[in-house]
Amino acid sequence: MVLNRQGYDDLIMYLTQNLALFEKPGEIKPGAPTVIELIEDVIAENVIRICQQHPDLSTEQRSQIVREVDGIVYDLQEVLSSVTSHTVTVEQHAFIDEFAGLVKNLFDNAIN
Repeated sequence: MVLNRQGYDDLIMYLTQNLALFEKPGEIKPGAPTVIELIEDVIAENVIRICQQHPDLSTEQRSQIVREVDGIVYDLQEVLSSVTSHTVTVEQHAFIDEFAGLVKNLFDNAIN
């Protein structure tokens, strides 16, 4: 659906161009989650939004979305493996939110 498209390759390139955000210290808000916890939560929220906004999706299509999202989270874990257990900074949080929104856009475009 999206993993084999140019848009996903562009998204991974965008991630690699912004790796410096994950290599430097930054402001951490009290109670902030770890990088991986935030990634999983924000991506999951976006999957739910996709399914709510596209109620006509078949069970097979929903399953495909979940499988591909699992692959995306795996890719993120691989790229960010050295920092996934670190508490997320404010800047990283903003980037992860934006990245998850871009992932959602890829799926929305593929569905439409």
